[in-house]
Amino acid sequence: MVKDIECFAVKHGVYHCEGVPLTQLARAVGTPAYIYSQSALEANCAGLIRAFAGYPTLPCFAVKAMSNLTLLRHIFGAGFGADLVSGGELQRSLLAGARPDQIVFSGVGKQSEEIDQALAAGILMFNVESPYELDLIATLAGQRGQRAAVSLRVNPNIDAKTNAKIATGLYSTKFGLPEAALPPLLDRIGRDPHLELVGIGCHIGSQIVDIQPLRDAARQMVRLASHLQQQGHKLRYLDLGGGLGIRYDQEVPPSFSDYADALIQAVRPSGLHLIIEPGRALVGNTAILLTKVLGVKTTPERHFVIVDAAMNDLIRPTLYGSYHEISPVVAAAGGEEVLCDFVGPICETGDFLAKGRRMRLPAGGDLMLLRSCGAYGASMASQYNSRPRAPEVLVSGTSHQIVRRRETPAALWADELV
Repeated sequence: MVKDIECFAVKHGVYHCEGVPLTQLARAVGTPAYIYSQSALEANCAGLIRAFAGYPTLPCFAVKAMSNLTLLRHIFGAGFGADLVSGGELQRSLLAGARPDQIVFSGVGKQSEEIDQALAAGILMFNVESPYELDLIATLAGQRGQRAAVSLRVNPNIDAKTNAKIATGLYSTKFGLPEAALPPLLDRIGRDPHLELVGIGCHIGSQIVDIQPLRDAARQMVRLASHLQQQGHKLRYLDLGGGLGIRYDQEVPPSFSDYADALIQAVRPSGLHLIIEPGRALVGNTAILLTKVLGVKTTPERHFVIVDAAMNDLIRPTLYGSYHEISPVVAAAGGEEVLCDFVGPICETGDFLAKGRRMRLPAGGDLMLLRSCGAYGASMASQYNSRPRAPEVLVSGTSHQIVRRRETPAALWADELV
């Protein structure tokens, strides 16, 4: 995958996104703002598809990671399908050009309206995660006179060695079905003319940088698939989810080729069509969050650098204790380095973007950038404290395009009734 340092680099003392100085973008679109590199996105899309070219594979982008319509069009246009977890994501994906027969609907809480929309759209399959969900899909498909394609999402009870809040492959989580629960569901599917079993799969977590759990999960699913095939089940797909991590700090994630080799080596003997659901790995390092220093507040214990971005713009540090590298946009010579906490204006002690970073103390008006914000940055943004959401900007070469306008204050209450 492309390293963010390749698309966000210092030139003549100023950070650029591709050929555009971030100082220029700050003047043009204001701060805070999410800045994406189109070349990084295109390189990641091409690199992932190239890595899996040696085996029949459908990569379905995890729309929850980044849901901007313009960027989704680029991803779907590059040959990706869509991995969804809501009806809203279904509508977004269709609007952005995703092929219905390349859409996989996952998630533990699919509602009747969402399932009905997906049936009407003719999606590839539902990843089923509970018995009641299977009953609901069967009922709705029957009402439509359709046969719904389903895949059983198995919980393999494998530790992905990642943050507990984004680990999904253990019995302690809400995701998937234990293997012991499959026999009655398989029998249920076999007896219902409105259900068709087309695959099995799993997803063990996110931000995975150790390839061994992914390899173990693939082997376990292949063994299960072989057992089901011997019982007469005509499977077509093996969905191994996503979860491949990126570098935020000192992580060394597997390359796309190493990731592909591990999965393909495990899956090839099955002959099943492979489905993967990359999200963060595709878009995480394609964007930064650009922010401006409002001022500096020093206490007996801290240097607080107060910026105009906040936890509503990037909630990962507060929610997960996550690390994002932070740098001044304009390099400054000399000056004593001190420990800085970068915090936002929101009325929460938990409103921080970076803590304990050693650098020259910034001054009011300085621009800062936070790296690796392309995944779960804008898609998890909120309007907390009645803060309008920041714009999204796509840079290509020496030009830029606003792909989501800055929200206006009036938009915050436009749908409220007075």
